[in-house]
Amino acid sequence: MAQISIGCSGWNYGDPVEKGGWVGSFYPDAQTKRLRYYSEFFPSAELDATFYEKFYSKMTGGTFYGMVKATPQEFQFSVKAPETVTHKKLMDVKKGALESLLDFLEKISPLKNANKLGAILLQLPPSFSVNEFKQVEGFLDRMPAGYDYALEFRHASWQTEGPWEMLRHYNVAAVMTDSPDPKLRYLSDVILTADHSFIRFHGRNKGYWYNYLYQEEELKSWIEKVNKITNDPKAKKLRIYFNNHYGGKAVANAIQFKEMIQEKEASKKEKDAKLKILNALSNATAQKKLSE
Repeated sequence: MAQISIGCSGWNYGDPVEKGGWVGSFYPDAQTKRLRYYSEFFPSAELDATFYEKFYSKMTGGTFYGMVKATPQEFQFSVKAPETVTHKKLMDVKKGALESLLDFLEKISPLKNANKLGAILLQLPPSFSVNEFKQVEGFLDRMPAGYDYALEFRHASWQTEGPWEMLRHYNVAAVMTDSPDPKLRYLSDVILTADHSFIRFHGRNKGYWYNYLYQEEELKSWIEKVNKITNDPKAKKLRIYFNNHYGGKAVANAIQFKEMIQEKEASKKEKDAKLKILNALSNATAQKKLSE
């Protein structure tokens, strides 16, 4: 049975809850060491800042060594590949996309060396269609072995058997998502293409996706899907990340989903954290209405 790891997409949300951050909802105050505190609740996190050139360009190997030191021994990070690889060079080996990936893997090597590297997330642009199939295949064929790769499609045209067979050939996980885009509804089906799987919960708002709090009924349908994945004899690992980060909603839903999967109550510490987040969100909403 596959090992399940549940966490959030990011942790470094330093704004107050009124501005969508986690200070005052999840984090006790602005001085809280966020990653260390986060790792007391979850065994894994998805790091998205590496995608953005304005942040990634300032990171060094020391950045990731610091992350190693700040977290427990068994903690793991799934890391999003830079936009240079997927959005600027469009996974085209002729444009140097592979070299950019290799540079990225070298930079995050402290995580791998410490056995704290989860999956490498490759998110395609929304405009990137199945017409670029050969381009993607050429890139996957040249990626270095020894990593868990996960690929997130964001265009409806990939809903054919060919892409799934391609991912199976290279043992790359097809990222399953929960999002408000009806054209991407097919990505909420169970798609097994590797010995590891990856699920991202983006929220269901049609405008700003990530400001959304899932209700229990909305999460129930995913319990059956998780069971199907974990019962697959080839499945070794299932990574689940909540990306509805606004105000700490991802934390509340991640704790809630963990309860539902394990069919047992959360710890007092987890329940207190979830209640604090929900109260902070409620108060922030009330204050906003008063000021309008």
